[in-house]
Amino acid sequence: MTTQDARHRRKLRVGKVVSDRMDKTIVVSIERLVKHVTYGRYVRRRAKFKVHDEKNECRVGDVVRFMETRPMSKDKRWRFVEIVERAK
Repeated sequence: MTTQDARHRRKLRVGKVVSDRMDKTIVVSIERLVKHVTYGRYVRRRAKFKVHDEKNECRVGDVVRFMETRPMSKDKRWRFVEIVERAK
């Protein structure tokens, strides 16, 4: 297995930036709807990711694409790839 093959198997996610207060780090939230087992009603589930943003180019409200990478700190395991949609 070459490094190119391994790079293509990395997970990609798309989410909304909820915080950009840290230096070179953004917090991205992904929201999904899950059906409640007992009541059958749909419930919102959120997952938050700390993402490395080298140039500090993301702002709160932007929709961004990010990928899995090596651990960069205690909580950061994701790297910013591109801005899908700018905040209005």
